[in-house]
Amino acid sequence: MHVPASTSWLGISGPRIQAFLNRLQEGGFSRLTDFELRGEGETVNIVACVKQVPDTEAQIKVKGDGSGIEEGGIKWVMNPYDEFGVEEALRLKEKFGGDVTIVSLGPARAIETIRTALAMGADKGIHINDPAFNNADAYGTASALAAAIKGIPHDVIFCGQRAIDDDSGQVGSILAELLDVPQLTIVTKVEIEGKNVKAVKPIEGAQLVIQGTLPCVITAQKGLNEPRYASLPGIMKAKKKPVEVKDGAALGLTAEAKAQVVKMTPPPARPPGKIICGDDPAQKAGQLAKLLREEAKVI
Repeated sequence: MHVPASTSWLGISGPRIQAFLNRLQEGGFSRLTDFELRGEGETVNIVACVKQVPDTEAQIKVKGDGSGIEEGGIKWVMNPYDEFGVEEALRLKEKFGGDVTIVSLGPARAIETIRTALAMGADKGIHINDPAFNNADAYGTASALAAAIKGIPHDVIFCGQRAIDDDSGQVGSILAELLDVPQLTIVTKVEIEGKNVKAVKPIEGAQLVIQGTLPCVITAQKGLNEPRYASLPGIMKAKKKPVEVKDGAALGLTAEAKAQVVKMTPPPARPPGKIICGDDPAQKAGQLAKLLREEAKVI
């Protein structure tokens, strides 16, 4: 069913009604109250930044010269923390209306991760593909993301709180600084009311409630939500959704690294385990204590 954009019902615009019908048709609601119909002017433009990383089950091998990892045969997936950001972006879209734009920096294969987010329900994507930014540091990555985001409407920008490959946890904060907007980091709950945003951040032994104003950057932590699986109709629709490809020149950027990885080394191999044999429990306990003290050096 198509609802003309000019339609209005009880103060609710045609695009809001259409968004509701689309999600209802896709089976995205378990009950009608999952979707809040709000008045005109309360839509939210959302950006979700995603990174393609090696699957957590992949066997990672460091190159012989220590310059990086061997990429052959690796399965690549969306960074798990970015998945929480994409899911929360979609939930805000379902609640308030608006668009979700996926932005990713990476080589040609990164389009697969963008398409995954589009299949989940995002509307469009921007793929920053420039060899000069391959293996960019946190500042270079944030600079490229900021340049792409500046050119599109954005009320909320989601990032994962860290990527599981480099584990730096810096991109979201640098992005907020470059865009000159507030940042709410490592959050497990988000509430938006008008132009105000409230978030919950776990700290040791407690929870911290932080507030800010839109636009802002939010970095997602595990516990924020449970990311959905892409439906078959969503996967088919994702193939036709627009993805704009840009390079550094189109964004007015040149690669500028603030940090450089000098060398990667694999962790030392674990020594084989030891089995303490014997029938006397006291003797075996003594041998165990000796090994823990003299070899493991933990007591």
